[in-house]
Amino acid sequence: MTLRHMKIFSAVCDANFNTTKAAKNMNMTQPAVSLAIKELEQYYGIVLFDRIGRRLQITPAGEKFLQYALRILAQFDDLEREMRNWDSVGLLRAGASITIGSQFLPGYVKAFYHAYPHTDVQVTVAPSERLEQALINNCLDFALMEGPPHDPAMYAEEYMKDHLSIIASPDEGFIQDQQLTLQQFQQQRFLLREPGSGTREVFDQAVSHAGITIKPIWEATSTTALVNAVMNGLGIAAVPYRMIQSVLERKQIVTLNVEGLDFTRSFFIVYHKDKYLTPSAKAFLDLCRNYEKNGPLPKYNGLF
Repeated sequence: MTLRHMKIFSAVCDANFNTTKAAKNMNMTQPAVSLAIKELEQYYGIVLFDRIGRRLQITPAGEKFLQYALRILAQFDDLEREMRNWDSVGLLRAGASITIGSQFLPGYVKAFYHAYPHTDVQVTVAPSERLEQALINNCLDFALMEGPPHDPAMYAEEYMKDHLSIIASPDEGFIQDQQLTLQQFQQQRFLLREPGSGTREVFDQAVSHAGITIKPIWEATSTTALVNAVMNGLGIAAVPYRMIQSVLERKQIVTLNVEGLDFTRSFFIVYHKDKYLTPSAKAFLDLCRNYEKNGPLPKYNGLF
């Protein structure tokens, strides 16, 4: 059993258990891929895939093997990158969820470049769900997320507090800091971030704890889209409070309070438990931990 076998097995899983597609992705022939899987099964004396009809279905043993294979391949990738670039300019691969990526990450990176001008930071801003998958696949060194990860292989550290605001249009009869009962809240039209985002998870958890169910009429990956929809009187939305300061000051929207609902949340530093963090990566994360202490909070000035 070799790294090649693990790479082929992982490629088949990534290709939705389609050996033909996996072979094409790896520039191999389909019989060579099938042979590698068969060799793995013979080596361990287990069945990794059930052959049902013309489709493969991964077995429990296959799922466990995949967990180990991803960890081993990720560490091998780290080894290759570290050794081949030992004496060259460094590179950090940082991920951030939408709010952190738009509000805080530019300041983090700017401050980091002042201290480490020869280290580049490659940034990915995406929903939390995608960031976690990228960490599992070793496509990122670490991520800054608006909620804790779900995979137990991830290390998570709370490093900042935040909260969501419920916003509405004053043209629809709402006033600033208006108090809504849960019943009044449930009767509104809801405009929410997409499932899998950190913002949506905080909202769903808060309403679930209150014993109510909310079905949105609008879902978007963009906070800007939600704010614009609210300004046009299409409903109410739950958005990060740091991203609405400019429109609040212009009184284009108002914030509402809801009886019994708490939308407080935390920002997290997240990376794989098996991940080796370079000194520069540790320095970047230390900067994130201490950013609030050393300077004013960023204020979003974008256009909606």
